[in-house]
Amino acid sequence: LQRDAKGQYLFDLLCHHLNLLEKDYFGIRFVDPDKQRHWLEFTKSVVKQMRAQPPFTMCFRVKFYPTDPAALKEEITRYLVFLQIKRDLYHGRLLCKTSDAALLAAYILQAEIGDYDPGKHPEGYSSKFQFFPKHSEKLERKIAEIHKSELSGQTPATSELNFLRKAQTLETYGVDPHPCKDVSGNAAFLAFTPFGFVVLQGNKRVHFIKWNEVTKMKFEGKTFYLYVSQKEEKKIVLTYFAPTPEACKHLWKCGIENQAFYKLEKSSQVRTVSSSNLFFKGSRFRYSGRVAKEVMESSAKIKRDPPEIHRAGLVPSRSCPSITHGPRLSSVPRTRRRAVHISIMEGLESLRDSAHSTPVRSASHGDTFVAPVRGGRAESSERVAIIADENYSPADSVLPTPVAEHSLELMLLSRQANGAPCSIEEEKESEAGTPAAGDAEEAGGELRALCPGAGGLGAAQAEQVNKFVLSVLRLLLVTVGLLFVLLLLLIVLTESDLDTAFFRDIRQTPEFEQFHYQYFCPLRRWFACKVRAVVNLLSDT
Repeated sequence: LQRDAKGQYLFDLLCHHLNLLEKDYFGIRFVDPDKQRHWLEFTKSVVKQMRAQPPFTMCFRVKFYPTDPAALKEEITRYLVFLQIKRDLYHGRLLCKTSDAALLAAYILQAEIGDYDPGKHPEGYSSKFQFFPKHSEKLERKIAEIHKSELSGQTPATSELNFLRKAQTLETYGVDPHPCKDVSGNAAFLAFTPFGFVVLQGNKRVHFIKWNEVTKMKFEGKTFYLYVSQKEEKKIVLTYFAPTPEACKHLWKCGIENQAFYKLEKSSQVRTVSSSNLFFKGSRFRYSGRVAKEVMESSAKIKRDPPEIHRAGLVPSRSCPSITHGPRLSSVPRTRRRAVHISIMEGLESLRDSAHSTPVRSASHGDTFVAPVRGGRAESSERVAIIADENYSPADSVLPTPVAEHSLELMLLSRQANGAPCSIEEEKESEAGTPAAGDAEEAGGELRALCPGAGGLGAAQAEQVNKFVLSVLRLLLVTVGLLFVLLLLLIVLTESDLDTAFFRDIRQTPEFEQFHYQYFCPLRRWFACKVRAVVNLLSDT
């Protein structure tokens, strides 16, 4: 990339590589050195948005979940959304009952390995796949039963479409949670969905506000404000506290973009939004893309032969590497495989309370919530944690959204593109390595952009100084403007012949008469004298 290359250029380059036309639903996400996630802004330079040292690692993600994913025009778009929701399911963001979890996992099995074949799929074959953060044997048997008896004959495209239709019915479809605290100090997750603003707290959804009820969003420091106007002119202000000011600003920008995308009829209605009531203070942001209605109208006009989909070559979930390549794990004993999975989860558990952990836990569909109960068993002299199926919730995840997403994911993709087998042990070890950028480009999933330019602490300090200088300049500009307006008003009052009631009342006050004769008239004579002296000096010269 050139140093001045904009985010739009990088995004268009990626979509061209993926042969993707319905691209407005997607975005590029990256994580800064402070582990704060960001969406790449398409109107700004890529290099200037980065605070890390190059090379930069970015992730291709669904940014705006389709209101009706089954209505997407092209199969390639549905497939990419399918991959994202499959990833959400694993990370505990898509909450559902056990029966729904089994059906979703069976759809994934059918899409990835096709019809059940007794010769290829021995007893317990579904245990070779990791669909959720935690599994139980009873759930695995239920998944295999549905796959064998109900889904036979479905093509990958049909299974993926059925998966999307089922996922769309769940309450947390499209949720990308932001961890916060309410005014009482209780932990909560805020999220923006295709249908409105959601607050998840404890084991239930405590607020759901439609987009047409949200009147304003703003933030100050770590505090996020949501202004709501409901029926009967009832107005509510919801207040939440983010872990850091940067996290709060990211939350605010996500809210502005989601509201513009889902609520507005035309992109021409988008306006620049300020985080403060004073225009010289706070942040200003404007959504730069098209809105959902325009995207749907544009998709309806697409007329081309469906592009070829290389399902094994696009991005599978980082955390479910066995999916798409189930048979490759046949050489790994189940005991060792589960032990390694548990160790990976324990290794990530230290990030559980991070400001960037985004699992929403222990909630079920339909406001029916169950608390997961942990059990244990010894398997080949190793103790492995399991969850009883009666109390199982696939949302009970201790996994955060990974911060260093690139290392493992790119290694898997490069191996998959070359057809090489890869076990979970190898996947774990690959987290310590950095794959080549060429492999990532071949895989067509994670994106590594090699850009010139310095980052790090110096860039962060420079950015803070620039913000301070800009704020001071705005304050000075406002002050000068106010003084200029007052001067004009004073001249009109003292020198003009306007005889309106407003001016007459002011002129007749004792205070104004005293100011006029004791201060203004002497000042005017002094100023006129100085002007005459300067004119005479210039004329003599």
